[in-house]
Amino acid sequence: MKTTHNNGWSLVPAKQLKALASHWDGLQERSLPHAFMRSSFLLCLLEQFGQGDEWLAYRQGASGWDAALLLQPQGKGRWNSFQPSQLPLGPVMLPADGLEASMQSLLGALPGFGLALGLTQLDSLAYPGRFDSPQLRQLHYIDTAWVDVDTSFDTYWEGRGKNLRQNTRKQLKKVEATGSTPRMDLIEAPAQVAEAIAQYGLLEASGWKAEIGTAISTDGAQGRFYQQALEQAAQAGQARIYRYWFGDEVVAMDLCVHQGDCLVILKTAYQQAHQAVSPSTLMRAEEFRALFDEGRFKRIEFFGRVMEWHTRWTEKSRPLVHITAYRWAWLRAALDRLARTKAPAA
Repeated sequence: MKTTHNNGWSLVPAKQLKALASHWDGLQERSLPHAFMRSSFLLCLLEQFGQGDEWLAYRQGASGWDAALLLQPQGKGRWNSFQPSQLPLGPVMLPADGLEASMQSLLGALPGFGLALGLTQLDSLAYPGRFDSPQLRQLHYIDTAWVDVDTSFDTYWEGRGKNLRQNTRKQLKKVEATGSTPRMDLIEAPAQVAEAIAQYGLLEASGWKAEIGTAISTDGAQGRFYQQALEQAAQAGQARIYRYWFGDEVVAMDLCVHQGDCLVILKTAYQQAHQAVSPSTLMRAEEFRALFDEGRFKRIEFFGRVMEWHTRWTEKSRPLVHITAYRWAWLRAALDRLARTKAPAA
């Protein structure tokens, strides 16, 4: 793959992100400040889950890059943003004002003859409003939940449902009645990450993820990715791993990254054998109390499909969306007609 320049865009093999990291990270700090959007995190993803055909597209503005994204071909004339399942949002940084113009100019710059460009899992917080036109389609993907850290923990906790508060107290008493001492610790040092990921893998292996083969293992791509990504984030002071213990046994863990005033919970696991006392709930109550008391972060993000358990912790949610640009309006119209004709048969 060669570097190409067209319509103001430069396109290079995605592995060149390492050499261009300072430009990417400068734009990321201004436009989408989540630690999982840092170049170091994305390079770990590309190493473990990339197919080798990914591209980095960027556009130079008056004072540095003003747009950048990671792309992957999806067949003749079709392109999507690079979107492994381990990445909460699409690695896309385009100005929301003028999004369609940016996508259309990039379509004209892509190798070959670009017909459609799909940007997946965009946060409506960064891309507010409705993006729809004869050549642009927006589709709802999921709703995601978050917690604002803007009161004392006691005020927040009183605002939770009565069932959550009562059940947490009952579960804690059940654990204490067995003679175990529940406690939580926090890992932020890079040297401790490898051990923590191995422990996390054992928790996932105790549940349904082991049955379907998606549990983290230290010798698999997922284990290698999370260890490498969290070690690098920890070196930058942007990783936290919460562990919850019953005595000498780790029973629940949260893998988190953070940047600025926002902490993101990437993954949660618990020991299936203790499901009856909900160790992840007990951990989260103590974890949130510590975060509220600390006062460093203003928002805790889940970045996953809103589940019933999320609604116990927050009533706030917002959509993530997919946005697709088509080279011609008639192409979108033809695909819409085709989808309508297929819908009754489906």
